[in-house]
Amino acid sequence: MNGRIRNLGLLAAAFIMITAGCSRNAASPAEGVGDRRLQVVATFYPMAEFARQVAGDRAEIITLLPPGTEPHDWEPNTKQMKRVRNADLFVYNGAGFEHWATKALKSMKKDASKVVEAAVGLELMEGLPEEEEEHGKEHKRGKKDAQEPDTSWDPHVWLDPVLAQQQVRSIQSALERIDPGHAEIYRANGDTYVGKLQELDASYRRELGQTRRKDFITQHAAFGYLAKRYGLTQVPIAGLSPLQEPLPARMSEIIRFAKEHEVRTIFFETLVAPNVAAAVAREVGANTSVLNPLEGLTEEEQKQNLDYIGIMQMNLKALVKALNE
Repeated sequence: MNGRIRNLGLLAAAFIMITAGCSRNAASPAEGVGDRRLQVVATFYPMAEFARQVAGDRAEIITLLPPGTEPHDWEPNTKQMKRVRNADLFVYNGAGFEHWATKALKSMKKDASKVVEAAVGLELMEGLPEEEEEHGKEHKRGKKDAQEPDTSWDPHVWLDPVLAQQQVRSIQSALERIDPGHAEIYRANGDTYVGKLQELDASYRRELGQTRRKDFITQHAAFGYLAKRYGLTQVPIAGLSPLQEPLPARMSEIIRFAKEHEVRTIFFETLVAPNVAAAVAREVGANTSVLNPLEGLTEEEQKQNLDYIGIMQMNLKALVKALNE
């Protein structure tokens, strides 16, 4: 009899432990995702890098854009879209860069709390058609139209280290929201990385504030935000997409500008053939050099363990050299 009572007592104790464990493991909204690693899906390299720096070991970061792929006209396949649907957090730049993203999100009816459009709330520059390409018009894009695609905006905000800091903070806020139990980790990681971006900004201000000239020619109009931030003038051969073919009149205009201003370097980029930049360089007797828009890493850059800050430092050196020729 005593043995039966003892066994019943043990069973009761085990039941209490199991139910208590279940109640602890059933995460309420306030508890977030618990201790499991998050799955964060980002559209292309800068968004993935910013998310990686903030999340640290708390998340697996999946980049949709394959290495070495030019992103402007790229679209994800069915398998990649499934990853977006299943992600704890989906991070994209916005401002019309990922032209497929808004329509895809609407069709998926994805929880808005699990989506970060990192360009929302930033001062966007208006991008005009390629043959009339100019930069300088600005617009405060409010949250009301955050989900509406607008390809008229220049999306290359990540190339401005100051705006990049704001994108990092947006991603940080989203991670804190979906995983509040580890908010201190995300806050600390965000503070550390923003500090590095502030140092990068200081280097750009110091180095570019002393150059002999202030204008530079690029293969496509990716560096408008960077130029504006540091008092430079970008002269793009093509428009916002490097896949655009410049009109003959535009080519003649660029060649004339390069000759009149004695430009010695024509910049091209890593993910697009440098044919157009090379043609201008031949016409004016200039050299070509890489100015990386960081729209994606090549396999070689990955092998060299290059990252956003490392490539931005390389861009700074290239600009300083070209602007002092």
